Amino acid sequence: MTKKKLLLATANQGKIREIKHFLSNLPLEIFSIKDISSAYIYIETGNTFMENAEGKTLFYSRIWPGLTLGEDSGLEIEALSGAPGVRSARFSGDNATDEKNIEKVLSLLKGIPEEKRKARFVSCMVLSRKDKIIHRIKEYVSGSILTQKKGTGGFGYDPIFFYSPLNKTFAQLSPEEKNSVSHRGRALKKLKAFLQENF
Repeated sequence: MTKKKLLLATANQGKIREIKHFLSNLPLEIFSIKDISSAYIYIETGNTFMENAEGKTLFYSRIWPGLTLGEDSGLEIEALSGAPGVRSARFSGDNATDEKNIEKVLSLLKGIPEEKRKARFVSCMVLSRKDKIIHRIKEYVSGSILTQKKGTGGFGYDPIFFYSPLNKTFAQLSPEEKNSVSHRGRALKKLKAFLQENF
């Protein structure tokens, strides 16, 4: 069977790892934008996760012969009026790191009681081919923000995102556990079903 080529329109190693792991048993050859010319860099300008996912996938699908997957995701915190939102990766500024972003969130939530620390992770995925959108997916998972980090796995805000059904943060889950309940895992489940059915 000839493997179809799928380009992941991201340079985020954590996302690439999770997506490759989830789709590993499909007949796909998976690439990321680091595997193609560095002359092409998409600048996110969308006001929503879906707008950013659409922008990424269409931008790279114009230079990529196979399927292209754009994904944008992030954290929305109720007490911060939905922030960090689409700025999740850059929340602490131009030189943002996971550590700095977490520190900023914890600082902004200082003194906020447990019942008002509700949050959700959102994932939007858009599949395209040759400048045409084929499929859109939006998923989310609800949780709350702890007052300090727990766990060493995952990436991004995982160490402070508490998922009560498993009584753990996302950083305390194994990759398999996380993929079974996370926003991206839920979106990938739908993507996998769509790919199996249509390709």
